Amino acid sequence: MAAQNGKDLLIKLDMTGAGQFETIAGLRATRISFNTESVDVTSLESSGGWRELLGGAGVKSASISGSGVFKDQNTDERARQIFFDAEVPNFQVIIPDFGTVEGAFQLTSIEYAGSHNGEATYELSMASAGALTFTAV
Repeated sequence: MAAQNGKDLLIKLDMTGAGQFETIAGLRATRISFNTESVDVTSLESSGGWRELLGGAGVKSASISGSGVFKDQNTDERARQIFFDAEVPNFQVIIPDFGTVEGAFQLTSIEYAGSHNGEATYELSMASAGALTFTAV
């Protein structure tokens, strides 16, 4: 697989709850992380004293983060609404030449910043709030 453009990793938000996904405008950097908690089942009988983990157990989660500049009033307003109303709408993350991850996420933080001679910027973080689906390219 050839190298991919970072700008092609997109975070899309369901704007209406009806599956109308729009890219969150102005993002310059995005990241998705997948996690699984391990369940330690090590006992005195574990071979050589090595740790043993229980396969298929533990809580799975994903987190998304992004940062950028304000460009689109609709997606900016929707993100603020989601945060203040504690909604958990569906998002899509497009991973170039890999696939699409879709599911409910809670917006866990929004940070705003600006400097005297620069643009206003924001950073957001989201945590998965249910089962996710993956559709390969």
